[in-house]
Amino acid sequence: MNFTIKTAALQNITTSCMILGVYQNKALPEVTAEVNKLTHRALGNIIEAGDISGTLGQTLLIHNPEGVRAKRLLLVGLGKKGELDLKKFIKIINSVAQGLKKYALGDALDTLINLPVKNAGSEKCGQMIAQILQNSVYRYTQTKSKKGSKPELKKVDVYLVDKTQRSKLRKALDIGSAVASGMALTREMGNLPGNICTPTFLGEQAQLLAKRNKGLKTKVLSEAQMRRLGMGSLLSVGNGSDENSALIIMEYNGTSEKTKPNVIVGKGITFDTGGISLKPGAGMDEMKFDMCGAASVLGTMAALCALKPRINVIGVIASAENMPSGRATKPGDIVTSMSGQTIEVLNTDAEGRLVLCDALTYVERYKPKSVIDIATLTGAVIVALGSVVSGVMSNNDELADKLYQTGLDVNDPVWRLPIWDEYQSQLDSNFADIANIGGPKAGSITAACFLSRFAKKYPWAHLDIAGTAWLQGKEKGATGRPVPLLVEYLLNN
Repeated sequence: MNFTIKTAALQNITTSCMILGVYQNKALPEVTAEVNKLTHRALGNIIEAGDISGTLGQTLLIHNPEGVRAKRLLLVGLGKKGELDLKKFIKIINSVAQGLKKYALGDALDTLINLPVKNAGSEKCGQMIAQILQNSVYRYTQTKSKKGSKPELKKVDVYLVDKTQRSKLRKALDIGSAVASGMALTREMGNLPGNICTPTFLGEQAQLLAKRNKGLKTKVLSEAQMRRLGMGSLLSVGNGSDENSALIIMEYNGTSEKTKPNVIVGKGITFDTGGISLKPGAGMDEMKFDMCGAASVLGTMAALCALKPRINVIGVIASAENMPSGRATKPGDIVTSMSGQTIEVLNTDAEGRLVLCDALTYVERYKPKSVIDIATLTGAVIVALGSVVSGVMSNNDELADKLYQTGLDVNDPVWRLPIWDEYQSQLDSNFADIANIGGPKAGSITAACFLSRFAKKYPWAHLDIAGTAWLQGKEKGATGRPVPLLVEYLLNN
């Protein structure tokens, strides 16, 4: 999607649809008041007639207005004047996105960037406008015989009153657009079925991304290479599958300076049957989404390639397919991780932590500034937090606080759960150094406690996105989270 900035007189800008805000108490923002004058108080008359009350997110489309070169006006409710904050602004833009989609408009002129928003300037608002509007046109069609019509909205002009903010707004729009592109890639990878999106396929996508971007280098470690590195834990997950497991490493070098990289590590279980600890059949199709952590790493690296920030970032994907067979790892088997720690596999459906732990050991070689792993790790996090926020657990307070605040800033929130020493004893094993499950209590926390034993040499955080990575029901599909959080964190650090 193409985003441009307009500063010419409103009456001289040609557009299919001009987007204007209306407050609940019938007050008009500055730009809407100007258009009201240009249209000979047509907007005021509509508001007085009660056609739109201005409640938050309400929309009304007006055709062929006089006095402006817009074919349509899309009025959107802003709620009460003086109460608009970033969260409400995001809700408004989502309503706009749905309205533009409903009317299949090819272009639009947004004026909402000029609204006063509490604790957010035009930059953050511009970033959200680009991210939300571009994300709204994503369609999954790859495995459909009839692709349907392509999204209509291709161009959005942003009308800016304060011309001194032009360069900052341009940067913000570029960030929002790059994040949306990264989210689209993440959603596409998550939505693909397991017979297409295999560990090998993920590796090919990472290599293709590097081929298209000079600042990115990608390598894919084979099972033989991982075996030589001692990655017995990761390899144990794919034992029952005919698909080869893979460790995918993407190195983004945005600066020649010898700065420590930030590292992101994604769980890439391309299909999770549970292995010998077989899952129930109902809903098992959704286990194609068990690689959404890996998909978010791909999407984040793609966004960085588009933005080209002067930072160094390593993206790692630990990928396998978890299947039952005569070769599959069994409950009670003991495997040796790359770190040398032995693991008793009490439940083969707790496999995400088994691939991640070897990846966490592998990234020690980069002497990272921080490491964040992203995984659809536990159903327990959905019980605890639902589908609104992702769980975050960390061995570093500063890192956890940054992720919390960053999540609020980009409406991709996280909530911290403890990984105190008192939980570690649940992972005790009579036969190995550690068990891969800790019993029915505090499942998300004990999973993070397991990972923490492999992340002692750097600041580390674990994002459990099992509740936020995809939607169920009629709107079933990957969400693209937490790409906004990851990109914002990396740009800020």
